[in-house]
Amino acid sequence: MTDTNRVRDDQHQLWNGPGAEAWIDNRDILDAMFHPFEAILVAAVRAAGAGRVLDLGCGTGSTSLAIADDLGAEGSVLGLDISAPMIAVAEARAAAAGSAARFLAADAATHDFAAADFDMIVSRFGVMFFADPVAAFANLHRATRPGAGTFLVAWRGPSDNPFMTTAERAAAPLMPDFPTRRSGGPGQFGFADADHVRGILGAAGWSTVDIAPLDVAGAFPAADLDRYVTGLGPLGLALRDADAGLRARVTDAVAAAFAPHVTGGEVRFNAACWAIRARA
Repeated sequence: MTDTNRVRDDQHQLWNGPGAEAWIDNRDILDAMFHPFEAILVAAVRAAGAGRVLDLGCGTGSTSLAIADDLGAEGSVLGLDISAPMIAVAEARAAAAGSAARFLAADAATHDFAAADFDMIVSRFGVMFFADPVAAFANLHRATRPGAGTFLVAWRGPSDNPFMTTAERAAAPLMPDFPTRRSGGPGQFGFADADHVRGILGAAGWSTVDIAPLDVAGAFPAADLDRYVTGLGPLGLALRDADAGLRARVTDAVAAAFAPHVTGGEVRFNAACWAIRARA
């Protein structure tokens, strides 16, 4: 098995296993955290005059549903994600809301899209996990109409987003085997290097690449902090098999580390991102 296939298999197992379970169990927290991005992406689609939109790495579908609601009957939105469990939740949400948004569980890097089908690709933190990002974006380029654009949101680096690594930094001294984040490769900060992203998109055939900082204020209820720190991200995965004593010690340490972020019953943070625009 090649390294690329191994990474692809690892991502597939994560997002169809523990990663999906954690995301679904904590969907209400994540939807609250990232709600401001819905308005940003809806506005980007509207400004582009797009009518056939691909929401890449759509998760449980909140952004797809918001875009479909704004487009109305004249538009078409397909939410795509490698996670079959999350797509099942997205489909249930669409059915309950009477939304026209459609969803597909597939790998954007290898799926056989119809040629030149979409006139815009959007993503809220769904583009950083490809095993071979150049091949993935080349496949997406073939699926996009000439002149069509992207509006992709990805995290900048961990130093720009101390909130996103607070839990693991606080827990690491109590967990000697806690895994360190890999630099480069697929992961939350896989698109942190703007020059690297420009190289990926250029090699995949995209042009007029523009990458600009995007800082967005986010929040979620402080009552959900314990669920957030113990259920999500690298720490959530590391605690899955932890005993009650270790879990309690880690939870106390992490809660203390998050104290500066808690104000007026909310956990508040700055999401330091890139807004990535390109043309097919």
